[in-house]
Amino acid sequence: MFDNDWDEVLAEEIQKPYFQELRYTLAREYKQHTVFPPKELLFTALKLTSFSGTRVVILGQDPYHGPGQAHGLSFSVQPGVRIPPSLQNIYKELHDDIGAPNPGHGSLLHWARQGVLLLNAVLTVRQGQPNSHKGIGWETFTDAIVEKLNEREKPLVFILWGSHAQQKGSFVDRKRHKVITSPHPSPFSAHKGFLGSRPFSETNRFLAEHGENTIDWVIPVLDQQPPQ
Repeated sequence: MFDNDWDEVLAEEIQKPYFQELRYTLAREYKQHTVFPPKELLFTALKLTSFSGTRVVILGQDPYHGPGQAHGLSFSVQPGVRIPPSLQNIYKELHDDIGAPNPGHGSLLHWARQGVLLLNAVLTVRQGQPNSHKGIGWETFTDAIVEKLNEREKPLVFILWGSHAQQKGSFVDRKRHKVITSPHPSPFSAHKGFLGSRPFSETNRFLAEHGENTIDWVIPVLDQQPPQ
C-alpha cells in the first residue's frame, strides 16, 4: 500500500473497522464528486517519507481544494500551480531564517525525500469545499501515524503551525522529541508570530545536536517557472 516500512507499522490500523468504512466512503466520494488529491496521490507523504526515515513532521489540516493543487503533501502544490498564500509566507520565513531563495514553484518534494513528513490531518477534500472530509475517519488514521512516530526511540522534530496542528500534536513526548510551535503561516495569522519564528534553523540545530543529518531546506529552482 505504501511500499515501505509504513506497511508493517500501520498494518493493524488499516484493518480496523473505521478504516474499512473510510475506504467505502472514499470510493463513493470519488465516484460522486470531484475529490482532491487524485487517488493515486492520496498517500504521497507516506510513500515518499518512510517511518524509519522520518526526521521532521510538518502537520497541515486538509488538502488544498482547487484544481491541480493538492498532491498528497501538506502545504505543497504541483509545479506550475500558483503558490498559495500560506506557502508564500513559509518561503518568506525560510528566506529570513536561512537565506533560502523563493524557488518560484510550490513543490515541497525536495523536503519529503529527505525525511520531512508533510502530513495533513485529513487526506482528502471535495473541490471548492474546505474541510468537507472532516470527520470521515482520516483524523483517527493520522492520529495513529503521529502516535507511532511519538513512540519511536530516535528523536524527531514536530513542527506544529497553528492551533489545529498543536492540538493534534499535544500528546507528543517533549522530553524525547523537539516540538516547535507558532501561529499558522496563513495571511490571517502569520504576522502574529509565525514570521520571525525561525523553525528551519531550529530544526537543524536539534538534528545536529542529536547526531542526525540536517535538512537541506533550499528548494531547487525548476526549469519552467509557474505563474506568481
